[in-house]
Amino acid sequence: MQPKTLPDSNATLRAFAGACRFCAAPLEHSLVDLGMHPPCQTHIEFSQLNSMERFYPLHALVCQKCFLVQLQSYVAPDEIFSEYAYFSSYSDSWVEHARRYADAMRERFNIGAKSLVMEIASNDGYLLQHFVAKSVPVLGIEPAANVAKVALEKRGVPSEVCFFGTATAEKIAAKYGKPDLLLGNNVLAHVPDLNDFVRGMQTLLKPGGVITMEFPHLLRLMAENQFDTIYHEHFSYFSFMTVERVFAAHGLVLFDVEELPTHGGSLRIYGRHASDATKPVSARANELREREHKLGFDRLATYASFGEQVKETKRCILEFLIGAKRAGKSIVGYGAPGKGNTLLNYCGIRTDFLDYTVDRNPYKAGKFTPGTHIPIVDPAQIKRTKPDYVFILPWNLKDEIVQQHSYIREWGGQFVVPIPAIKIL
Repeated sequence: MQPKTLPDSNATLRAFAGACRFCAAPLEHSLVDLGMHPPCQTHIEFSQLNSMERFYPLHALVCQKCFLVQLQSYVAPDEIFSEYAYFSSYSDSWVEHARRYADAMRERFNIGAKSLVMEIASNDGYLLQHFVAKSVPVLGIEPAANVAKVALEKRGVPSEVCFFGTATAEKIAAKYGKPDLLLGNNVLAHVPDLNDFVRGMQTLLKPGGVITMEFPHLLRLMAENQFDTIYHEHFSYFSFMTVERVFAAHGLVLFDVEELPTHGGSLRIYGRHASDATKPVSARANELREREHKLGFDRLATYASFGEQVKETKRCILEFLIGAKRAGKSIVGYGAPGKGNTLLNYCGIRTDFLDYTVDRNPYKAGKFTPGTHIPIVDPAQIKRTKPDYVFILPWNLKDEIVQQHSYIREWGGQFVVPIPAIKIL
């Protein structure tokens, strides 16, 4: 009898991974396989705790031709965003980031009362409200009706409730005109049909207008072990070199870029029509492109070791949690963000490690984290139970969280962040 052999993992990957969503090249190379996960924003009601949950592969792949890092589209956008649990305004620092952005754009591009600003994935109006306050006409484009309703009722931001693409861009342009400034913060990564989305921006943008997009920078994700920013809402992960290639394919030039601290390290790209010669490509854009080239983001070898790096990060997180529990310490979580649910599910962290987690968003309070079923409660619970450790899941907001909840020092409590490496603050 012939001994059984394990299947060829590379052949299996080729068979199931499909083609790159930008350039259609075969996907044959893995960045990191995080196993099976539920959609990260499907917070569980008490009545659902004994019901079956859907889990999908969370496997990030890298294209050998254009080097776009991506997930397959297992979860449809209308399933994720039709009734959305994320409201941007619950983060004070993020609202302040939006205010500074609005001020900077008004000054740099002379945005005023005769201009038109549109935001794709405008959420609850957290950003456009700052243009409204300066009498700048705005329009939000938001797929989640529950969130768009809040934008209008609380912040005076009108919205079109729809998913963005070429067809909707044509309808919006016909109805409202074309914007001087078209923006999107943390939306570019969320679209499965990347070409249709970018083509839609090219269709909608006014001649002489400016596009800005913000998204987590792949360079920072890999350098700082930010594997938890990989989840089903994020279909794509961009280096500057790759996103520049995507925009160029649809007649758009990235003429400037800023590196931002948000979300653990993000890029803000500035785009224009290829025919617009009034905005030359900046030294910053040229420098970042060259830096990424030197770091090897256009070579497959650069991506090969990330999976092992993630496994070691997981081991270190679990070593801390196991040691703390064996020492009789109590640990609670802070936040129930998408990134937190990736970390909890990948590491197998449940109520054996975290008694509960807290969140300021009342939409999540009273529910349970997907997959791991950790109770989500109001932040006031921290004062009542006085835990030894508060484990910060939205680590990108750690400074804001530590400042708001510094009272835990009164009983000797300490904060813990898991990324880029487990650290007690």
